[in-house]
Amino acid sequence: EVHVAESGGGSVQPGESLRLSCEASGITFSRACLAWFRQAPGKEREGVAIISHLGVTVYADSVKGRFTISRDNAKNTLYLQMTSLKSDDSAVYYCATEPRWCMLRGGEFKTWGQGTQVTVSS
Repeated sequence: EVHVAESGGGSVQPGESLRLSCEASGITFSRACLAWFRQAPGKEREGVAIISHLGVTVYADSVKGRFTISRDNAKNTLYLQMTSLKSDDSAVYYCATEPRWCMLRGGEFKTWGQGTQVTVSS
């Protein structure tokens, strides 16, 4: 059974940084397409960033230049480095894998974590 678990969320002030982690099991991690999504209260879930098994990355326009997705295949771990955080970045962040298509939109991801809360507030 494939399982992913996020960690690293918390409360920070605007302009600060945070790094999220997602540890995966039950999957050939080096071949996996992995992504980060987020959902704020009252809003639809949105794709934040995606990384293919080859390391190709795609970002949502709202986080380009501020967030970096990366993977450590030796540790079966996905990361999301978030810098220059804004209040609009506040949301529950989810890690996902096993998509039908390795796409940030319409990827139809099968496996999701429980999420980790990120709150950006002064």
